[in-house]
Amino acid sequence: RELPVVWAVAKGSLINKAILAPAALLISAFADWAILPLLMIGGAFLCFEGFEKISHKWLHPETEQERKERKRAANDQNVDMVAFEKERIKGAIRTDFILSAEIIVLALGVVSTRPFLDQVGVLVIVAVLITIGVYGLVAGIVKLDDLGLYLKKSAKSAVQGIGSGLLWLAPVLMKILSIVGTAAMFMVGGGILTHGVPAVHHWIEGVTAHAAQAVGGFSMIVPTLLDAVAGIIAGALVLLVFTMAGKIWNLIRA
Repeated sequence: RELPVVWAVAKGSLINKAILAPAALLISAFADWAILPLLMIGGAFLCFEGFEKISHKWLHPETEQERKERKRAANDQNVDMVAFEKERIKGAIRTDFILSAEIIVLALGVVSTRPFLDQVGVLVIVAVLITIGVYGLVAGIVKLDDLGLYLKKSAKSAVQGIGSGLLWLAPVLMKILSIVGTAAMFMVGGGILTHGVPAVHHWIEGVTAHAAQAVGGFSMIVPTLLDAVAGIIAGALVLLVFTMAGKIWNLIRA
């Protein structure tokens, strides 16, 4: 029953790319100066999404009633999970919009010197393949437990063992991917922000050079760690601004 939700996000992702690809071509042709500011805004939003995710349990803790409602919906075949998870789907599509924008811009940068029709063709191919690849993989992961249950019902003990292993692996893998996905938001978003500020970018290069002398090959992780730290700080600041602005707006409306 998770597949309709994945499909809803995948459709949103395709719409995102259908908007972003022509927009990127137009901006590149007529206002290339706007690419960096837009990337910076996107990077800040990714950091905000990541920090909001890790702080959600404290800022917006799920009540016992909400947990029961979610469990009931997951076990009720009559519940439309796409409608039930509407807000989460919207959030996933918003995050996908930013990530898709980064992918489109990177792809466009690779073929920026090619003829216009070549650029269009590459962007279309990248958009379609990325969407199919990413959400196909997601669909496979969310059905991993069903595959494990199916194998566990097999008459062969070896196959049953594989099924049991998949049933154990599925929730563990979900937790790991959740952590990795959040970390990636900070690393990607923070990387965009630090690369957009020359002074910070050069400072990171200097720190990396010193680290290379001190620890050798391990220095390759230094820029990523610093980007992630910058992403966490940026996410906290953006969340603080949004929270304060919301409170001020509520006071004005009251």
